[in-house]
Amino acid sequence: MNEPPTAAIKRRPLVLRIFRDVIGWFDSGAVGPRQAFSDQPVSYEIDWVRQLPFLALHLMVFGVIWVGWSPVAVAVALAGYFLRMFGLTAFYHRYFSHRSYKANRFWQFMFALWGNTSVQKGPLWWASHHREHHRNSDQPADVHSPVQHGFWWSQIGWILAKSSRGTNLTVVRDLAKYPELRFLDRFHVLVPVLYATGMWFLGAWLEQVKPEWGTNAPQMLIWGFFVSTVILVHGTGTINSLAHVIGRRRFETTDQSRNHFGLALLTLGEGWHNNHHRYPTSARQGFRPSDIDITYYVLKGMEKLHIVSDLKEPPDHLTAVR
Repeated sequence: MNEPPTAAIKRRPLVLRIFRDVIGWFDSGAVGPRQAFSDQPVSYEIDWVRQLPFLALHLMVFGVIWVGWSPVAVAVALAGYFLRMFGLTAFYHRYFSHRSYKANRFWQFMFALWGNTSVQKGPLWWASHHREHHRNSDQPADVHSPVQHGFWWSQIGWILAKSSRGTNLTVVRDLAKYPELRFLDRFHVLVPVLYATGMWFLGAWLEQVKPEWGTNAPQMLIWGFFVSTVILVHGTGTINSLAHVIGRRRFETTDQSRNHFGLALLTLGEGWHNNHHRYPTSARQGFRPSDIDITYYVLKGMEKLHIVSDLKEPPDHLTAVR
């Protein structure tokens, strides 16, 4: 009788397990894929070694004490937040997770690269976990349900858990057939490192050409990458946590998803979460004219430019104002 893979892993010498986890910082293939749906109650065991870089990401925010701030550094941080939030909601979520519209293979890879700058792992990992969330929404097996596991676990704790590592390829077969997406998912740290490096060189260049702007390489790295990324991680997390707790329920769904105007602004449209859970495959999450959905507006513009096509819309009976 074959034993579960986790049992064999636990019997490995501690040094080898730590070595494998360190390698996993750079190559998620060291973990291996998750084999099937997780229909069991969520495990709260934290993957401390694997998550040290993620914890360091948060600690680096305190670098603002030494590098100070400048208007241009703060502006770059905010621009990076919203541009990468768009990459998450438009591409990782609406395209890869729900296939809410179509794009050719070139643009599909560009979308994956854009989403990957968010430092929320690869497109297959993100899509597989999100599809499982919809399958088990607010049930015991929903890894980031605040109803089941509380606010902080749904906001950030689940990302640190051992049960969240690895990609369940069985639920993303439509995406896993593309080797370039598999590569990006496996080496998901590559794009964020290049992004951070770009912030360093941007600050160094601005120090030379615009010294009156008061920025430099270390300051731009801290603000443009670390501060912006941490705010982005937690901005995204509010949809897992707060959007199942606060706001209004326009539709009766099987979970506790809710709509919240403020969260929709913060996340470029993701705050219309009850709408989304009512009709997940729609590229448009703001069902009513008053539901501001910036991501959808941009996608409509991209459709006119023939970058994307066949945006799925919610049926009329869901968008009618009563």
